[in-house]
Amino acid sequence: MLRLVPLTLVALAACASIAAADPQPGDDLATCRDRQADMQARAQACDNLLNADRVTGKDKATALTVRGNTLINKRDYVHAIETLSMALDLDADNVGTLNLRGLAYERKGQDDLAMADYNLALQKRPTYGVPYNNRGIIQMRRKALQSALDDFTLSIKYAPKFLLGYTNRARVRTLLKDYDGALADFADAEKIDPNAQQITANRCMTYGMMGKFDEALADCNGLIQKLPKYQYAINNRGDVYMMKGDIDAALKDYNTVLQLNPNNVRAHSGRGQIYERKHDLAQARADYRSAAYALTAFDELDVARARAKAQERLAALTPQATGGATGRRVALVIGNGAYKNVHALPNPPRDSKLVATVLHDLGFQTVMSTSDLTRDKFFQTLQAFAEEAEKADWAMVYYAGHGFEIGGVNYLVPVDAKLSADKDAETEAVALEQVIAAVGAARKVRLVVLDACRDNPFAPTMQRTLSLKLVDKGFSNIEPGAGFMVVYAAKHGETAMDGDGGANSPFATALARDIKEPRVEIRKLFDIIRDDVWSATKHGQQPFTYGSPPGREDFFFVAGK
Repeated sequence: MLRLVPLTLVALAACASIAAADPQPGDDLATCRDRQADMQARAQACDNLLNADRVTGKDKATALTVRGNTLINKRDYVHAIETLSMALDLDADNVGTLNLRGLAYERKGQDDLAMADYNLALQKRPTYGVPYNNRGIIQMRRKALQSALDDFTLSIKYAPKFLLGYTNRARVRTLLKDYDGALADFADAEKIDPNAQQITANRCMTYGMMGKFDEALADCNGLIQKLPKYQYAINNRGDVYMMKGDIDAALKDYNTVLQLNPNNVRAHSGRGQIYERKHDLAQARADYRSAAYALTAFDELDVARARAKAQERLAALTPQATGGATGRRVALVIGNGAYKNVHALPNPPRDSKLVATVLHDLGFQTVMSTSDLTRDKFFQTLQAFAEEAEKADWAMVYYAGHGFEIGGVNYLVPVDAKLSADKDAETEAVALEQVIAAVGAARKVRLVVLDACRDNPFAPTMQRTLSLKLVDKGFSNIEPGAGFMVVYAAKHGETAMDGDGGANSPFATALARDIKEPRVEIRKLFDIIRDDVWSATKHGQQPFTYGSPPGREDFFFVAGK
């Protein structure tokens, strides 16, 4: 992983161009201006000034820049860009603000806009080291390795104490097979911080690509001994074992990662390659699907490579459509209500039973109906359903239960989740991408329906450890790939209603009623459901649909005559 350093380090460099005056220390303005202040205290001071409208001009630009950095740390990139743009309106020459906005654009998946900001920052100050590093990472993602190498070299030249410049250049030198140069960069990075995890973790991969497996495993093993649950290092060791040809040891490492975090893209992609070597193509496809689908426009570099590999191999291994499967429709219906660590939800089991009954009556060949899934059972159920979906033209998942967004990722919540801290979501909950992967095996209609936008009951006690955006209600907006539909019972960031007095939820009621209507094309059908829920809730709940099925064919739940 190329950027394991907290974003606040980049922020300190980014704010280097902000002019400081000399007000009395201890007040909000002094703290907001103080680049050496604790970042949390500084952010609070700047927010106090902005909220009270007590700053103007470049001081306001400073406060907005600090707020923008905080929003980036929370992965709220839309508001970060808005905030940093306001700062630039007040101080157009602030190269630190430009660099931060470029970072926000990059994390939003808008690399061209990010490059424009990095380039403008460097045009204004050619000796500013951090944007060279950030630009180099985009060049790596684009596989322009020589350009990346040049940028990292300039980053080191102008910011010789910026550790990421060295580790990133070591990484690109490894890809260019300049192994001696890479090892020299790691040695220079150790002079800055001998305990930096990214040195050992990335050097492990360099040694592996050199064929020096003993040195590689020594690096990875030493790091894992210190941090037994460090998924990045365990994945790297698995990759090294695969390079060495010890696929059983590699499989053990990928399984360890997936036991810790069943949503891990790299481990699924690596394990898929092992099962492909073992000629277990069904399991290989299952792992590749789990890694292949993304709902956001940005992946860290290692994740992006693993996902691309999974997409490539999945396409190669996916069987062609056969006439015997034409028209086959399958569904998975889940109602999670009996939560063990927060208040139970009475409606999901009722709603899921209603929907399952209707789908069965409409002629779905397979309707897997289940409730109150634990984490492990949830993933097992998704894998079993994906096997059914491979033999079908339609695959639909309906989920009712707790679900929400943390740090830009949408999660469905198993009944045994504790979620005592925000970082626990990736290991205790089910990322929406894994549900997308399950329906992704179908040939035509791939539909996910989430009646899950309820209040986050874990929020009041959940410890904030990652500086992430933590929402208390609903899901975030998403970008599903071509051929997928994802339907939220309530618009992103809003809460779906339960039924009163034992009744089904407004969304489940409308869905179960409206899908029985003959000759209503699926796109229009969910528009009708949206309108019916909007009316039934007196404008209190508005469903929302993302994506669409393939465009050259019409699809109906009931074809009619």
